[in-house]
Amino acid sequence: MASKSKKSKVFSALEVANICGVVNQTAINWIKAGHLKAYTTPGGQFRVTPEDLAEFMKSRGSEIPEVLVDALKEIKTPKTKSMIIVDDDKGLNSVIKMYLEKNFEGIKIFQAYDGFEAGTLMAKEKPGLVILDLDLPGIDGFSLCKKLKSDSMFENPYIVVVTALKDSDISDRVTDLGCNYFLTKPLSMEKIGAIVNQWYTM
Repeated sequence: MASKSKKSKVFSALEVANICGVVNQTAINWIKAGHLKAYTTPGGQFRVTPEDLAEFMKSRGSEIPEVLVDALKEIKTPKTKSMIIVDDDKGLNSVIKMYLEKNFEGIKIFQAYDGFEAGTLMAKEKPGLVILDLDLPGIDGFSLCKKLKSDSMFENPYIVVVTALKDSDISDRVTDLGCNYFLTKPLSMEKIGAIVNQWYTM
């Protein structure tokens, strides 16, 4: 549960330096050069928000450390994130939806049960995360994954592929198409929750 009164954590230049593994002056140089967004306190000290630091680190391909992930979790984000579950197994589709709704606040969850319905919903809503079954009626998951990652209209969503297919090369195929995670059925709800949490705090 997000706190309504907790003040958001901000980082000093020294804290930024420690998080990024550099010396204090390097962090100050990043700020002065405009590479890292910051504001100045009345006393002239730089302060960096968790969101801006995370964006800066992601742009440089750096791993987000736990201290920054924790700071991001404390922030009540006004923008509602959205995701879609695409699986023709309606029972499993609903179980995933209920589990995520119970464990995450502020995520709008759409459902689709075939490739055509999924494509229409994704073009309209542009969800940030897609849980995508491969063996779908209509347009299959491979084609959808390729389309979502190659067409800028979809804004490069985070894709978690789930499948009961046993072909040995499937993981490599979907990774080549740009999927972020590959899971095999039967699914672990805890694993899905961990992946969604990672995306949610990005």
